[in-house]
Amino acid sequence: MPIYEYQCKACGAVSEIITNVSAHSDSLSCKSCGSTELDKLLSAASLPTLPARPVGKTCCGRDEQCGSPPDGKSCCSR
Repeated sequence: MPIYEYQCKACGAVSEIITNVSAHSDSLSCKSCGSTELDKLLSAASLPTLPARPVGKTCCGRDEQCGSPPDGKSCCSR
């Protein structure tokens, strides 16, 4: 189930509420004051990131530049 953030119109508190998509907002209540007058907030998505290759390193980990592009066998073969 997704997590939604709601801001209470009565006290201004922001609550994270785990609920299914079809739940009616009038059945939810503020965790701080109990009010049912909530506004759904727009949340930022979280995306996984891949680790970056160390700066100044070639694809095989050497410090110098490769003489030729990767050929599928070894990127730094000479």
